[in-house]
Amino acid sequence: MKKTSLANTLLAASLAVLSTHLAEAQPTLIAKGTLTASRDGVYADLSGLKGTLENGAPANLLGGFGSGIAHVSGDQFLAVPDRGPNAIPFNSNIDDTASYINRFHTIKMNLKANKGAGLPFTIDPELEATTLLFNLTPLVYGSGIGLGVPSGEPKQNNFIQHFFTGRSDNFNPDRTSGNANNARLDPESIRVSNDGLSVFISDEYGPYVYQFLRFNGLRVRTFQLPEKFFVSTLSPMGAVEIANNTSGRVANKGMEGLAITPDGRTLVGIMQNALIQDASDGASNLLRIVTIDILSGHTTHEYPYLLTTGSGVSDIVALNNHEFLVDERDGKGLADAPGEKAKIKQIFKIDLQGAVDISNMTGAEAQTHAVKKTLFLDVVSALNASGIPSDQIPAKIEGTAFGPDVVVNGVKTHTLWVANDNDFVQNFNNVPNSNPNQFWVFGFKDSDLDGSVFVPQQIRSF
Repeated sequence: MKKTSLANTLLAASLAVLSTHLAEAQPTLIAKGTLTASRDGVYADLSGLKGTLENGAPANLLGGFGSGIAHVSGDQFLAVPDRGPNAIPFNSNIDDTASYINRFHTIKMNLKANKGAGLPFTIDPELEATTLLFNLTPLVYGSGIGLGVPSGEPKQNNFIQHFFTGRSDNFNPDRTSGNANNARLDPESIRVSNDGLSVFISDEYGPYVYQFLRFNGLRVRTFQLPEKFFVSTLSPMGAVEIANNTSGRVANKGMEGLAITPDGRTLVGIMQNALIQDASDGASNLLRIVTIDILSGHTTHEYPYLLTTGSGVSDIVALNNHEFLVDERDGKGLADAPGEKAKIKQIFKIDLQGAVDISNMTGAEAQTHAVKKTLFLDVVSALNASGIPSDQIPAKIEGTAFGPDVVVNGVKTHTLWVANDNDFVQNFNNVPNSNPNQFWVFGFKDSDLDGSVFVPQQIRSF
């Protein structure tokens, strides 16, 4: 059988399985809100950074923080922006990236029952803190020579703080992309340790998984992934990296999602797209899921996930110790193009119990063992049902996290929180505040889980 025929057969089989679940009840929207300001100003975070970046954007610009969200306790969450405001045309030699210092935000959602008309609950997100990410020892920064830009080292660096940034040239060209001393970091997902003292962040550049202290942003650990995920020829231009490598992650489509099991023992990462070698082997819809034992730091398994109708995966969150929700989407919707309507923003349930380990398999072989998936939430249809038109649903629905339980009509209801990455572009198509970072809260009951059991992570506060 030809590789294209095999891929089509697998896709058809996946769609057939999914079609039996489309008519089932799904979670419903119970609250929504935006975050556009802090006590330091409109679209200003609490980093305390002054001045502007190389591209003219404020160093403390608040945006992009729906790339990943994590629940802490109560209605407090963490949110991580990606590599910075590179949607601003600046310098194509470095993919328009700037020396934006990577960070995460602490947000109190102020979730309350709605006593008036509208959704059952209201949220009024409030930024409580912004934490910058740094390393104790020096990192590798680009000199900017020959690229038409100054050095990529942030001026805020000091003797004990060497900050991670989104600048694409902050790497050592003599090492693979798995070099943990590279300063470039493109955070995409965030999870909190069970003791509440640290956070785990996945990255697209390496790809990496790093652990940082939650109270000050110091990197304390790196989880090494298998060599097959790294590229050997590095460039500050993503297109050049793609063209000059035959294996490894696709530039800007690395480890997009990260989950932590409720028992706090395992990290589960998922790639946004197929590895270069898997796509070349006829498995362009195969995404590798990687499990990491936190205690030992070792990668333990790889599992195969096949895209259905989305163009990639943006996040993964643990339903229990072996079942997960996966956020699969396309790039259509608000801020993609004027009038563009959102189409594929779907969250699937998968089970890794009994799944086949594909660590030593080629893409062609691995895709025949894809984990089973069922549709849990069609975000577009759920938002449409609440009166939100498809052209107002953002293209980048990226962050997912479970939140506190609530009571709806006298029934205990679990909550799934979803956020968008607005790429730091708040005023799309010259319309002020037309593309803010938003949060949507979906309520679901145990009966909506089709036999699965929801086990929330228990995080100790400090």
